[in-house]
Amino acid sequence: MKSPLFRDPIYDGAADPVIIWNRLTKEWWMIYTNRRATAQGTSVAWVHGTDLGVAVSRDGGKEWVYRGVLQGLDFEWGRNTFWAPEIIWHDGLYHMYVSYIQGVPDHWGHPRDMLHYTSPNLLEWHLVSKLGLSSGNVIDACVYPLPDGRFRMWYKDEGHHSHMYAADSSDLYHWEVTGPVITERSQEGPNVFRLGGYYWMIVDEWHGLGAYRSNDLETWERNGLILDQPGKREDDGTIGLHADVIVQGEEGYIFYFTHPGRVHGHNEDSGYETRRSSIQVAKLEVVDGVLICDRDKEFELNLRAEE
Repeated sequence: MKSPLFRDPIYDGAADPVIIWNRLTKEWWMIYTNRRATAQGTSVAWVHGTDLGVAVSRDGGKEWVYRGVLQGLDFEWGRNTFWAPEIIWHDGLYHMYVSYIQGVPDHWGHPRDMLHYTSPNLLEWHLVSKLGLSSGNVIDACVYPLPDGRFRMWYKDEGHHSHMYAADSSDLYHWEVTGPVITERSQEGPNVFRLGGYYWMIVDEWHGLGAYRSNDLETWERNGLILDQPGKREDDGTIGLHADVIVQGEEGYIFYFTHPGRVHGHNEDSGYETRRSSIQVAKLEVVDGVLICDRDKEFELNLRAEE
């Protein structure tokens, strides 16, 4: 499989990918945080002022072509910040939940809101609301259907020790916070999926992705780490970060990003080489109830069309 799978040709900072089938164009779309790795500026300004980049694939995910950034998301003047989109298809509409920061801060600590947009085609977006969640510092939404037909959103609450919180909805528009889910450590970037007879939640712990297993989406059991050891492929020699998972039948694929230049740890302010990022893909397996990801294992990616 090609490695890296994709690099953003404008700012070289593709991160936090979500993979979604476009029912209108019959393409797989990758929508991602378009970090500005090549930007000049002070401190962490480069991770702010970000659009949502778009790459498309017409061959089942093997090759990706950059198409631009999502338009029409702005609802107030100025250059503002969009992070970590989550997009699902339901009842004839795409629903996007995306983290939003006003302006382009050059340091951490600014309020972060969760915005809800809808679209019929992934191009024309309508702002529905700003969600009222458990604090004013929430990012990284993940939405998954519950067995009873409702939906659950997991997200990182930076106002509560960067723990994982959840909210439930019956219609994807109105959300009720249910409280903390994982509090044993700080983490971000949750992603929930079903594979090998279990529900799984992976979270970015900044030293690999923590894996949690569940039978009911209520109680979660620690299941270890994946993507915590360097791989051998090009641009894959560092830990895997904030990922999305596509499951088709019994096959699971994880799309994650790396900072190839950070071979000596977390040094984000050391210039372009440590800022740039690459999207990778690897196969997931469940072996004896354990989630396994051998990032060096050869496989063929051939995502099928979804209806």
